[in-house]
Amino acid sequence: MKQEDKELLLKDLCGRLPYGVKVQDELGRVNRLVIGNADLIRLFYNDFSIYGENALSLPLLRPMSSMTEEERKEYELLANRCICTSAGFIHFEAQVLVDWLNTHHFDYRNLIERGLAIEVTEENNPYKD
Repeated sequence: MKQEDKELLLKDLCGRLPYGVKVQDELGRVNRLVIGNADLIRLFYNDFSIYGENALSLPLLRPMSSMTEEERKEYELLANRCICTSAGFIHFEAQVLVDWLNTHHFDYRNLIERGLAIEVTEENNPYKD
């Protein structure tokens, strides 16, 4: 995995940790991603990798195209609250939108397309109630 891909994946997963993001390893095992104190120390030394028992684990994410009609309406309401300024989006409103995307496990960074995440489908959805 290229360094830029590792950095993108780490940046994305850090924002998803509070929302119970699930990862699947190469053996097909699915677990909730949890980072402990030792992992945080390694993170600061740029020696962090997302490995479970000798297998690379990738997040399970929903493609943006899988939004239900109800989710799309909620997303559009939040997106319309983001006000564009010369410096970019107003921080609070944009952060609310990103948190909503993370809460619903949407792949807004195109990680699936880059091979850095696994697409959630009806058959493999670990987020079903």
